[in-house]
Amino acid sequence: MTKTEITQGKVKTVFSTSEPDKVIIQYEDKVTAGNGRKVDFPEGKGQVCCEISELLFKKMEDAGIKTHYVSMPTHRAMCCKKVEIVPIEVVVRNVCAGSIVRQTTLEEGRHINWPLVEWYLKDDEKDDPLLTTDRIILMGYGPLMLQEMGTVARDVNYILKNIFRDIGLILVDFKLEFGYDSEQNLLLADELSPDGMRLWKEGTKESFDKDLFRKGGGDIVEAYKYILTQLRTNHD
Repeated sequence: MTKTEITQGKVKTVFSTSEPDKVIIQYEDKVTAGNGRKVDFPEGKGQVCCEISELLFKKMEDAGIKTHYVSMPTHRAMCCKKVEIVPIEVVVRNVCAGSIVRQTTLEEGRHINWPLVEWYLKDDEKDDPLLTTDRIILMGYGPLMLQEMGTVARDVNYILKNIFRDIGLILVDFKLEFGYDSEQNLLLADELSPDGMRLWKEGTKESFDKDLFRKGGGDIVEAYKYILTQLRTNHD
């Protein structure tokens, strides 16, 4: 399958292929924070993020959730259906942490009694601002799309919470992206890895996610490898 580079994101490179409806997404040995203002290049990160994403995308497909995942031709590259990404990131929160603590009176660690779904504009230059439903509709996106994205996000949350609970981790929050394929099917896209999640160890609240890099608290590659090993042991 021949490939040509289409675009390079912060931590992934997308290539076209000889099949117009498919792309190759290569996971790079790179980590960023603060919308790219802090950067490092830890060896092995691309592979472990790709392998975790593959495992979790397969879990979603098994549960009937449509994703862009097709196959994994190498340890750090994924073949996916080509999609037009919706420029709205969906964040689901189960526990208060991060921006919801900085921007409100809520305290870190407070459990939320229901999955809180939030919308953010996917725009690094604007620092990915929080959106309201009315703003999204004014941007030209219909309420049915939001309803579908919200429903899928809650379903993904239910599945991920159980998966991570089985390996002793609390799913604090996570980010999802969606895209439309050539037949206008809305698919779960991008990646499903600790890069886009907060995961705390039950009992200690030790981070097993990108906060290790953001806050300088440990080796993210080793943390991610631990997650992958536990997922394979418990869910393969």
